[in-house]
Amino acid sequence: MTADVELEAVTVRFGTFTAVENASLKIEGGEFFSFLGPSGCGKTTILRTISGFIEPSSGQVRIGGRDMRGIGANKRPTALIFQSLALFPMMTVAENVAYGLRVRGASKSARMKKAEELLNLVALGDQGGKKVDELSGGQRQRVAIARALAVEPQVLLLDEPLSALDLKLRQHMRNELRAIQRRVGITFIYITHDQGEALTMSDRIAVMNAGRIEQIGDGRSVYTAPRTAFVAGFVGENNAMRGKVASVGEGFAVVETPLGAFRGTNPLGLTAGAPAVLFVRPEALHIGSTENACTAATTEVAYEGNLTHVGLRADDGSHLLVLLGGGETRSAPPIGARVGLGFDAADAIVLPPG
Repeated sequence: MTADVELEAVTVRFGTFTAVENASLKIEGGEFFSFLGPSGCGKTTILRTISGFIEPSSGQVRIGGRDMRGIGANKRPTALIFQSLALFPMMTVAENVAYGLRVRGASKSARMKKAEELLNLVALGDQGGKKVDELSGGQRQRVAIARALAVEPQVLLLDEPLSALDLKLRQHMRNELRAIQRRVGITFIYITHDQGEALTMSDRIAVMNAGRIEQIGDGRSVYTAPRTAFVAGFVGENNAMRGKVASVGEGFAVVETPLGAFRGTNPLGLTAGAPAVLFVRPEALHIGSTENACTAATTEVAYEGNLTHVGLRADDGSHLLVLLGGGETRSAPPIGARVGLGFDAADAIVLPPG
């Protein structure tokens, strides 16, 4: 079984500090939904409010249409996986998985049968007799997931479970987690500050900043069509050119900046005279392009195999980043070279300052 989760104007305060402010959204049953944001933005507070460890100061949490007010964490149809995993080192892997069923009074045979099923589900069917300290970091992650699934939650809550793993293992576990979620079909709510994790795994993402939800959407729309300057700057790399709107027309705006006048899309309908920031992604900024053109000096070249990051200092002193891919990596300019840069207006977005 799975359930949807609704937040209606949820606010959480600790004394005079507001950790979450007026958060409203609906997470569909069976969805892989992520809260993405920097440390201290309120995402873990939202997770703990959904799980029942924190009561909202105002607003309402509903799971499967049922108001969770006054219902403790142990009575909610949720399971929470912490960063630390909290596995029991003195128990075997199978005993760890079956622990929640043991607390609920299930018979030993029923517990072991369920543990075997779930260990097979997470590709650890031959590891049940081992102690958890005999497993790799990725295997322990899967044990924690199996243990959470043993109590048959309708919603699984994951609080940055991959943060302690090295890069290669994190990348591998992203695929593992997504595959497990698809197999079990229940709602996953995932907390992360890692944009790659959120973009790779999620059906939808809520980007948070200072206790507020700034944007909700699938990974592609959050990346290519940010609605605020914070989202544009936080989700992926971006070149930001600050200035004032000089003119508008046909869905575009021209922004006058210290580096020159540049044209980009105007999704929020900013008017002439308004302060603005024009954002253009590093992969959309091209060396040698004549549209929206400027000049800059190369300050660094970082080769990363199939990608090359080229850092430049523009004539106004600002830093710009160009991302070269494929055959372009062979044409990276040398450090100190002055080059012309430009971009297609359709690849840039004009937003009000944060």
